[in-house]
Amino acid sequence: MDHTFQVTITGDGISLDGILGLPAHPKGVIAFAHGSGSGRFSPRNQFVARVLEEGGLATLLLDLLSPGEADDRRKVFDIDLLADRLLLARSWLQTHGRTKQLPAGYFGASTGAGAALQAAARQPDAVGAVVSRGGRPDLAGPYLSRVTAPTLLLVGGEDGPVVGMNEEALAKLTCPKQLMTIPGATHLFEEPGTLEQVAQAALRWFQRYLHPAPQQAKESLQ
Repeated sequence: MDHTFQVTITGDGISLDGILGLPAHPKGVIAFAHGSGSGRFSPRNQFVARVLEEGGLATLLLDLLSPGEADDRRKVFDIDLLADRLLLARSWLQTHGRTKQLPAGYFGASTGAGAALQAAARQPDAVGAVVSRGGRPDLAGPYLSRVTAPTLLLVGGEDGPVVGMNEEALAKLTCPKQLMTIPGATHLFEEPGTLEQVAQAALRWFQRYLHPAPQQAKESLQ
């Protein structure tokens, strides 16, 4: 049976609200980095999270900004700050009883993709895979070449400018990588069936690349 918990992550003088989804026997945990103006209640990310949970992955939907910060446009687009918060969430997952032994991945949407990739570059041992949905991976800037986690970039075929940004970012990534275009989809993947394609592609990517560390695998067998 799946369980959902309201959680609060504290650190660096801030408290962040989140939703932790735990399937019965999770094989990994995915932390979500939402785009500008979005948060843990994003219907699109909640949809993706449900698909991942059905596939055996725990999920953490987290507000990377406090309510007061969310109205500050400078902080909404402060990729360094958002990456800091995502790394804070990753540290929390490493201490939480139900997730501390699980390999982790990042799912970034829109500007959150830039934060996810920067966080992956800054702490490469903390994340096993990254997926970007309609993302701005270019916002990770000089960190792109330092990402080692296998990265999947998902973009809508009708999301013209963002397709180009993802193509440029793909060329700078040196990790295992793939750019997947969803035909007929626009930026928010509102067209019938397109978000389902995103969720299923993300699930396959995480299932392919998220593996427990050797010591963790050994402990699970004892």
